[in-house]
Amino acid sequence: MNDIETGDEAEQSPEPTSLVVDEANGLWRPMLRLAAPVMAEETLLLLVGYTDWWLTGNFLSGSEPKAAMALMSYMMWLMPSLFSAIAIGATAVVARRVGERRPGEGNLAANQSLVLGLLIALVGTVVVLGLVGPLPRAMQLSAGSAALASEYLGIVSWVIPLIMCEQVVAACLRGAGDTVTGFLAKSIVVVINLIVSAGLVTGWGPFPELGWKGLAYGTACGHGVGGLLLLAVFCYGRSGLKLRTDLLRPRGNVIRLLLRIGLPGGADMAAILGCQFVFVAVINRIGDEAAAAHGLAVQIEALAYMPGSAFQVAAATLAGQFLGADKPRMARQSALLCLIWGGIVMSVGGVVYAVQGEWIAGWFTGPNAESTQKTTAALLRIVAIGMPPLAICMIGAGTLRGAGDTRWPLLTTLIGFCVVRLPLAIMLGWGTNQATAGWDVFPLWGWGVVGAWYAMVIDLYVRSSLIAFRLLQGGWQRIRLHS
Repeated sequence: MNDIETGDEAEQSPEPTSLVVDEANGLWRPMLRLAAPVMAEETLLLLVGYTDWWLTGNFLSGSEPKAAMALMSYMMWLMPSLFSAIAIGATAVVARRVGERRPGEGNLAANQSLVLGLLIALVGTVVVLGLVGPLPRAMQLSAGSAALASEYLGIVSWVIPLIMCEQVVAACLRGAGDTVTGFLAKSIVVVINLIVSAGLVTGWGPFPELGWKGLAYGTACGHGVGGLLLLAVFCYGRSGLKLRTDLLRPRGNVIRLLLRIGLPGGADMAAILGCQFVFVAVINRIGDEAAAAHGLAVQIEALAYMPGSAFQVAAATLAGQFLGADKPRMARQSALLCLIWGGIVMSVGGVVYAVQGEWIAGWFTGPNAESTQKTTAALLRIVAIGMPPLAICMIGAGTLRGAGDTRWPLLTTLIGFCVVRLPLAIMLGWGTNQATAGWDVFPLWGWGVVGAWYAMVIDLYVRSSLIAFRLLQGGWQRIRLHS
């Protein structure tokens, strides 16, 4: 059965201009055309995180703001991920329809994605506002750090609907092969975030000096403007996608298709986030110093796995469009090309961390946090050996999701985190002082946050093996996106 109940009205949409599966283009040019804007976008977004950490380390004294910032870094990962199910489904369906030369049906899927996203955004805002107080305490932060985290979370929660617009519209455009528009919008987000955060934390120029609150207001302003910009782009029309009121009426078969593809992918992201939060809680129990070093190391590490995000988007779009065009061989070759080059760039980043980790950490921590600096450097040396499997996990999972094969990454996540990472993190990281009832029957090595990061690297090797198996087995090439 056709996925679109009203095909005639859907086909009124203009044909997308970002089709990338023309074999005359080869693979290099489409891959770079898709990955380069995402790489630039991720670089700019990373600058925001780096600036927030630098401002925290150099203008806000004590370990409490650093520990709170570590948790808020995860929260600013969680909020966009609330919409991962819709974004994953939208990218896969739009890419497949573009590859099939059915642009109107791709536009209908984009409009229906926005309807679903709005519903989730409203529910998510209520839920997150309810967690403003309890969540930081549940994450085992000290009282001072928890109070700061609650303050930050209470401010940024109000822009969740606009974060949804950022994520869902950008995902639809990427499925159509347009990664440039998202990059331009995120560039404006970054500039606003940097200026407002720096001004409000330091009292620079016309800004009042708000200290810690300034970081939250800067983040909220940036995402608010970004969401409005991408919503305006969708209203105006871009790459064959355009907001149309007649396409916003819920269509059961389209929504079912989006959810069938997106829910396992969203559950995968939810599982990753949930397990990451448990992982953070395990580390936070070790103490504020461990929490600060972990959060900073994760933020620095993002520079190396940023290429993974870029090639992940390229792999997802290429896989979806090539399979839609009935070219599975090209889909396989594009996945391999993205894996090779993404893995090379990420591995080079790992080498830099292994050699210069202490200097990099010192730039963020300032002159009065030598202990945090040395611990962070030790964590960066550990993660350096995890860059090759991390590339496979990220880019390989992107390929599978772009093809509509979202169940395998979910299974891989559950095995890697629940069976490997979390139990090992407790056994290697905790000592007898951190052990709770029941865990004292297991051997506790007491290596602290370093032990927890060894558990993380072991998990990456397990998950990358499972992803590689699925890519080689080839079942992802036979996924059909029909209701």
